[in-house]
Amino acid sequence: MKKLVRIFSGAIFASFLMLAAGAVNAQTTMEEYMVKWDNAKKYTLDILDKMPDSGMDYKTDAGAMTFKEQIHHVGNAIVGISQGFLKGTDPGFEINLETASRAELAAYVGKCFDYGKKTIAALSAQDAGEKLEVFGNTVSRRQVAALLMDHTSHHNGSAVAYIRTQGVEPPAYVGF
Repeated sequence: MKKLVRIFSGAIFASFLMLAAGAVNAQTTMEEYMVKWDNAKKYTLDILDKMPDSGMDYKTDAGAMTFKEQIHHVGNAIVGISQGFLKGTDPGFEINLETASRAELAAYVGKCFDYGKKTIAALSAQDAGEKLEVFGNTVSRRQVAALLMDHTSHHNGSAVAYIRTQGVEPPAYVGF
């Protein structure tokens, strides 16, 4: 009887591990990813919109990026990583952050998101699954696209903290 209980318990545990592994490896479809991408774009632009003009050059310490550098960095990373690892071509636009107005920065970041979306959507299933060396790791282009989303979320989170230091309520996060 003990042996039967042990086998049954082991089978249940193994089943649980397989289910957990499946959940961890679950991926969204490209259509679902693009909806999330569009939400990330809107959220980034909403964050930029919420920061008062007086806080655009705010930074938490001397070694940190300013608020506007955080937002600019999100766009630049989308373009640079898309070009370097997702078969992107020259986007055909750029910005001088030192002289850019808020409206120009918003337009630039919007274009960066649009460029990234177009570049990611153009990947064939074979291209998306192709493994390559990225920052010392061997990953698929699909994982690089996920990295762009994570990177955007990371810097948006920092930017939200910057907004709060200015006494402003940040925009509500939309995850889906």
